[in-house]
Amino acid sequence: NWMVTRINATLETKQPRQYFIGVLDIAGFEIFDFNSFEQLCINFTNEKLQQFLNHHMFVLEQEEYKKEGIEWTFIDLGMDLQACIDLIEKPMGIMSILEEECMFPKATDMTFKAKLYDNHLGKSNNFQKPRNIKGKPEAHFALIHYAGTVDYNILGWLQKNKDPLNETVVALYQKSSLKLLSNLFANYAGADAPVEKGKGKAKKGSSFQTVSALHRENLNKLMTNLRSTHPHFVRCIIPNETKSPGVIDNPLVMHQLRCNGVLEGIRICRKGFPNRILYGDFRQRYRILNPAAIPEGQFIDSRKGAEKLLSSLDIDHNQYKFGHTKVFFKAGLLGLLEEMRDERLSRIITRIQAQSRGVLSRMEYKKLLERRDSLLIIQWNIRAFMGVKNWPWMKLYFKIKPLLKSAETEKEMATMKEEFARVKEALEKSEARRKELEEKTVSLLQEKNDLQLQVQAEQDNLADAEERCDQLIKNKIQLEAKVKEMNERLEDEEEMNAELTAKKRKLEDECSELKRDIDDLELTLAKVEKEKHATENKVKNLTEEMAGLDEIIAKLTKKKKALQEAHQQALDDLQAEEDKVNTLTKAKVKLEQQVDDLEGSLEQEKKVRMDLERAKRKLEGDLKLTQESIMDLENDKQQLDERLKKKDFELNALNARIEDEQALGSQLQKKLKELQARIEELEEELEAERTARAKVEKLRSDLSRELEEISERLEEAGGATSVQIEMNKKREAEFQ
Repeated sequence: NWMVTRINATLETKQPRQYFIGVLDIAGFEIFDFNSFEQLCINFTNEKLQQFLNHHMFVLEQEEYKKEGIEWTFIDLGMDLQACIDLIEKPMGIMSILEEECMFPKATDMTFKAKLYDNHLGKSNNFQKPRNIKGKPEAHFALIHYAGTVDYNILGWLQKNKDPLNETVVALYQKSSLKLLSNLFANYAGADAPVEKGKGKAKKGSSFQTVSALHRENLNKLMTNLRSTHPHFVRCIIPNETKSPGVIDNPLVMHQLRCNGVLEGIRICRKGFPNRILYGDFRQRYRILNPAAIPEGQFIDSRKGAEKLLSSLDIDHNQYKFGHTKVFFKAGLLGLLEEMRDERLSRIITRIQAQSRGVLSRMEYKKLLERRDSLLIIQWNIRAFMGVKNWPWMKLYFKIKPLLKSAETEKEMATMKEEFARVKEALEKSEARRKELEEKTVSLLQEKNDLQLQVQAEQDNLADAEERCDQLIKNKIQLEAKVKEMNERLEDEEEMNAELTAKKRKLEDECSELKRDIDDLELTLAKVEKEKHATENKVKNLTEEMAGLDEIIAKLTKKKKALQEAHQQALDDLQAEEDKVNTLTKAKVKLEQQVDDLEGSLEQEKKVRMDLERAKRKLEGDLKLTQESIMDLENDKQQLDERLKKKDFELNALNARIEDEQALGSQLQKKLKELQARIEELEEELEAERTARAKVEKLRSDLSRELEEISERLEEAGGATSVQIEMNKKREAEFQ
């Protein structure tokens, strides 16, 4: 992220921008002998991009035919990738189960595998159990992608998905004296990082975000960006797998073309209409092919004009179709029209060049004729003069002519004065007329310029109106597409909302069951604690009874010892007093009997004591087992509390997400209504523009007729003025 930020900051410009050109270059589809978590992420990205290409190149192409009213049988490409994508990214999919396993401390790769098999094996057609081949790496599951079946090994996926960093090392880096190193880890938030106050509820994964979640988030942003652009696709084809020059592996190349959708694109291109032009653009560009097909001076709708123009051309009329806003061409026809247009332009330019050369040549030839005629006249006059120069009568004529002029000077003078007065009067009238015509000419020229400016302005307005009309049509189409996209997105959001609601209910049911289990465990724990207290009391009582029995045994032992001493004393007395033998013998028998009784009672007490010790040991074992069960129950309770907290956290996150989705749904509905209202307004504006366009066309034709009449009047006035000026010049020359 730091590297991306630095690159963007370096390339950033402060100039305003409206559009951008982006280049997306990613790794291709990867199928190796050993495929791990990285290959799954790359192949998942390729699945999403291939789905976008299919939707843009094939589905949208055929939907545009349907939207434009073109007769078309929908072609099913058989490349629906949604099942594989759902298997990876949807709830309870591979990514979701992997993230769930990362949250449990006792989870392993094998538990992850077991959950995958429980949820998808036999339930999803794209999920299979691989066949492990001897000599190749072990595979745990297989996915059927659009480019083929890939076997994946899941060892180490949990660790790769967590991508943990040592908190102590990160803290050390953050406090480093190297500014670059501290900046790299400045925004790192560990798993135990506290949530700042005033920020509200933290987003799910704000303190612990897995690699798969980050990858999906970035991929969703990328797909949103791509949907807002006009993409162009470039496919790289591997000619062979041996990296040999000049070698093409035909099956490999055909497999790539088939998987990438290139063959399907060619098939649709041949059957469909890959080239399309708006009616206004087509009319403006190809009207030169037959100008007579579209009459001048009257308004004709762009579609009707395109239909007349195409019907008048010598082409195959099954090679094009008329939509609502565009004319569609099969492959090759637009190139043919371009060739016909180039040929037509070539003929027109050649004709213009020929006419220009002809006019210039005729002008030069006329000048040469005038020079020849002038030379002949001059030569004839000089020859005639030289022929009569020495003639006697001509000499006499040269001498008499000056005398004849002096006699008739007065008569000619009077005649000339009258003529001069008449010519002067005519000249004044001509000057006045000329001034009047000049003033009228200036006013007419001014009026002509005004009319030309007005016509130019009307033409500009008409062009603007046509452009606005086309733009409104484009906007309408874009808005309709956007409305359709919004509707589809709204349906998706509603489906997701329904899924989240069902999941919420399921989680609520699980939470209620967990609460009931916790209540039952608490009751069991209370019972066990009561039994524990009762057992402890019983053990205490037995211990006290054992202590009392020990005292009794000690007393009996002392009594036995005393009796033994008394017996010994009696024997001594018996030896000393033989006369008391009978009495002592009786006493002895009685005492021996009493000793036997005491010894029996002692043995019985020993047995009782042994039984009590066995009972004590048994009770101690039961107590230890009870304590262990209590500890296990406490651990279970703690785990259930943790699960309950996690479920509550997920439930809160789901509630927040549902609220966001509901808010987004309401916003989308509101935006949909606004777009529908905008479409109605645009349709009204389009109708008004069409009416105004018709009026402008009519006004332009009227102004053109008036301009032609004024031009004719100007030419007539200019011709009369030039004739009068020539006459005046001739008269002035005669007076001089």
